[in-house]
Amino acid sequence: MTGFNRWLVVFAGALMGCVAIGAMFSLAVFLDPMSTDTGWSRAGISSAMTLNFLIMGVAGIGWGAASDRFGPRVVVLIGSLLLGLALVLASRATSLLAFQLTFGILVGLAASAFFAPVIAAVTGWFDTNRSLAVSLVSAGMGMAPMTISPFARWLITAYDWRVAMLAIGIGTWVVLLPATMLLRTPPRTTAPAAIPAADGSAVGGMTMQGALRSPQFWILGLTFFACCAAHSGPIFHMVSYAIVCGVSPMAAVSIYSVEGLAGLGGRILLGVGADRLGVKPVLVAGLLVQALVIAAYSLVGQLEQFYLLALIFGAAYGGVMPLYAVLAHDYFGQKNLGAVLGAATLLSSLGMALGPWIGGWIFDTYQNYAWLFIGSSIVGLGAVAIALTFPPLRQRQAQPA
Repeated sequence: MTGFNRWLVVFAGALMGCVAIGAMFSLAVFLDPMSTDTGWSRAGISSAMTLNFLIMGVAGIGWGAASDRFGPRVVVLIGSLLLGLALVLASRATSLLAFQLTFGILVGLAASAFFAPVIAAVTGWFDTNRSLAVSLVSAGMGMAPMTISPFARWLITAYDWRVAMLAIGIGTWVVLLPATMLLRTPPRTTAPAAIPAADGSAVGGMTMQGALRSPQFWILGLTFFACCAAHSGPIFHMVSYAIVCGVSPMAAVSIYSVEGLAGLGGRILLGVGADRLGVKPVLVAGLLVQALVIAAYSLVGQLEQFYLLALIFGAAYGGVMPLYAVLAHDYFGQKNLGAVLGAATLLSSLGMALGPWIGGWIFDTYQNYAWLFIGSSIVGLGAVAIALTFPPLRQRQAQPA
């Protein structure tokens, strides 16, 4: 490990997050052309994304535990191989059920192999600047709307949705397989992290069972759940909502890209802020802004208005997402962090699973998305209320890098 540049792990994590999460979320761009070409309902196609998140939640615990035991490289290598295969198979699906099973189950299983193992590896490599490092990895995921989504839209326009999905599947192999070689298991610290217990005492090296029984975990997990339940529907249906409002398809995808660009800035801004001001106040502020902007989307209809809200919304939801991993490390330490993050991701995935299907059902039922944004905003305010109950973290001595 001597002389190894730990920032290479951050770079690899950001790149893999961009491709893996971008491939999965590109379904938002495929939604309208797939529905038009096949006659499949939006709710039916969207349910594949719901399956993605449900599978991600369950599988994330297993992938996280495997990463703790075998290291992150082997886990993300398997995930990379499976992700490309899933997209290739989904591009050939001839029925809605076949598409739901291949894209919904296999893509979700593959995508869950990246988040917990990569984030756990990055937090283990950094003692100082940990929030910034995790935020930069998360920023790679935020690059997806500016890279994978426009690329998918261009391929759909030039060819069709099947060719586009096939090309993205092959592309994931080309990019992800070499990137896995940059991941390394973090060095073990000489002393376990000090964890504040429910009674305020310090607990070192908390076990997985202890973490799951702690109030800190459930506050973390429920905040994560409500946060993701609030923004998943608006994110997934944003392109379709803009098209319904009269925005051209390519311009609608650009709104998605603006959100991603703003998310990059939000991740860095909130990451630096969390390092300086503390994670909890920055998280609460970001969640509050997210909830208010989601409600504001129900009032807009012009492209310029979409852009303005996309800048704020992207910065807010993009900025808060890395902070959950930082809180998990601060509360529970490094030893079983992959499994702890996997368990927290299960709850967040349940939240993410709600938005796509509910949004599709709302549109199929009412022919508009107004109630999606109103309901999502209320859930977002619930996330703020839960986050306010986080117990304070004790100041602890710096650990050896």
